[in-house]
Amino acid sequence: MNQRYLLVLLFLTVCQLASAQFAKIFDKDGYVNVRKQATVNSAVVSKIAADEIVYAFPDEKFGDWVIVDYTDNHNKSITGYVHNSRINYIESCKQIPNIFFDEGTAKFMTKDITVQMNSHSFDYEKNKGDFSSTQYDGYTVIDKFRGQPVWGTDGEIPTSHYSSIQVTIKGKFIQIPAKEIENLFNVNNEFAKCYYDDSNDILYITAVNGDGAGGYAVLFEIKKGKYNRRVVTMPF
Repeated sequence: MNQRYLLVLLFLTVCQLASAQFAKIFDKDGYVNVRKQATVNSAVVSKIAADEIVYAFPDEKFGDWVIVDYTDNHNKSITGYVHNSRINYIESCKQIPNIFFDEGTAKFMTKDITVQMNSHSFDYEKNKGDFSSTQYDGYTVIDKFRGQPVWGTDGEIPTSHYSSIQVTIKGKFIQIPAKEIENLFNVNNEFAKCYYDDSNDILYITAVNGDGAGGYAVLFEIKKGKYNRRVVTMPF
């Protein structure tokens, strides 16, 4: 049983999922140590560069430490403990009010910022040629869409899909690239949120989507009026 599995299993035992959230690494040395246990004397299992986005699982049981989950540029999964002083929670930024949501739309607005997330029912028959699958012990699992991993299902046919995510910040229009949303399925607009970091002019759009074992959390970052990146992870 590997280290990552054990840590995730520990989280499921002692953490509440509701407390899990995206966070950004902050360290003047340019990186933070990820440790095997929640103590400064524990072995370093990896390092994460400053400004990287992780998914953090805070809990009082760990004291000043949190479990973080992170996928690096080589698609390697990193799970371990980081000191709480080395991360900034995205939810600590100013929240953009949600003024409307239903099955197909989530809209957020302030005086200077508007975000609209649009989704619709997914036509599998029309798009099935874009999927690929893998056989596991006699079962066929849909796992790729246009070459990218499928998020939101546990190998089943998707039911809904983002059509667009559009943003206006201080009069400037930004649209999340189609490639960044095309493999995100089974949308739950009720759980979408937006946060704005005034001091650094960064907008964060987050959502928790999917069904059951196919659940995932996604974050989009727009920095200084330009789309910067996407982070997707399983929130457990």
